[in-house]
Amino acid sequence: MIFKRVGEGRPYPDHGTSQRAWSVVPPRAVRLDQLITTKSQLDLATLLSEDSTFYGDLFAHVVEWRGELYLEDGLHRAVRAALRQRTVVHARILELGDD
Repeated sequence: MIFKRVGEGRPYPDHGTSQRAWSVVPPRAVRLDQLITTKSQLDLATLLSEDSTFYGDLFAHVVEWRGELYLEDGLHRAVRAALRQRTVVHARILELGDD
């Protein structure tokens, strides 16, 4: 198993965090088997692209809510890491309150 669970959609409240605000969250290593995806489908062209993060953040975006880690952005990066037999991905983790 690669991920803790494959989800569809974001169960947590909208956090409204901008790209600029994400950029100040320091990245840290996260085990793939602790992540719950918020997307259940991949685009094969994006998955196989060497420069798919060229215009985006180099790190995945994860939302921590109610003790769970949700992979909001970076599914393709995480799957590429798994295909390379890596067990971790570096991600920026935004901690949301229980509200």
